[in-house]
Amino acid sequence: MMRIFVAGSSGQVALSLKEAAVRQGIDLICAGRPEFDLTDTDGMRAAMEAYGPTAIINAAAYTAVDKAEEEEALATAINADGAAALAAIAADLDVPFLHISTDYVFAGGKEAPYVEDDPTGPTGAYGRSKLKGEEAVMAANPNALVFRTAWVYSPFGKNFLKTMLWLAKTRDELGVVADQIGNPTYAPDIADALLAVLARIDAGGWKPDYAGIYHLAGTGDVSWHGFADAIFEAGTAYGLKRPKVNALTTDQYPTPAKRPANSRLDCSKLGETFDVHLPSWEQSMLSCLNRLSEAGELS
Repeated sequence: MMRIFVAGSSGQVALSLKEAAVRQGIDLICAGRPEFDLTDTDGMRAAMEAYGPTAIINAAAYTAVDKAEEEEALATAINADGAAALAAIAADLDVPFLHISTDYVFAGGKEAPYVEDDPTGPTGAYGRSKLKGEEAVMAANPNALVFRTAWVYSPFGKNFLKTMLWLAKTRDELGVVADQIGNPTYAPDIADALLAVLARIDAGGWKPDYAGIYHLAGTGDVSWHGFADAIFEAGTAYGLKRPKVNALTTDQYPTPAKRPANSRLDCSKLGETFDVHLPSWEQSMLSCLNRLSEAGELS
């Protein structure tokens, strides 16, 4: 029976993993700060030895993209050093280690979707810290699996979809960046995919070619402007008003951290290796809206 330890307890992916595990009857525990801190190697090792996991998922990270421009050392300590320490513990325990990374490791200048072995080139501190994390994890544990995802949203916490829904209640018109394109990814889909990968490994045994980097993102791509427009259009079915969405350029909406113009991820390798395919972003967006409606969060 799988016994999964998840580093991180309050993030969108960790909460989605907890839900999915309950639904699937999987023994899974999530732990985050202050009890479980990626900067406390001895504490992490003690926790792992006490729990005795059959697999470890690192869903903990420093994710404040703009704030990281001022706190790069802290971001790197968590996203690289801490991740590598946890990967090394997994190697010592001889259990699968799944690490979550980001589309921000790419510069965004490619015309087509990025594949796993495309050259990286992060444009900000957050992306640099996550790229260092990928490299450090693979160095500490050559059998690790790294999953780059993008534009994550869910019914939990703060994210783009929930922000747009809040704005729909308060504004008649707003501007959204239209020259950045990516794959909106529903956190519950990420959770299901990670658990499916582990189930495949558990059922068929470990294969050396499993190790490495994978792209894990929603199927299909769209701009932030297009995503916002789709959210507002779908929201009308729940009685929400539909604000006018004006298209902005990145230059018109400056942020401390530069975002990649193209962060589309090609997820073919994930499908070919593990037969895991995420739903379309449109389908998952509707699933999220349904969840929020059932919870009374759209009224």
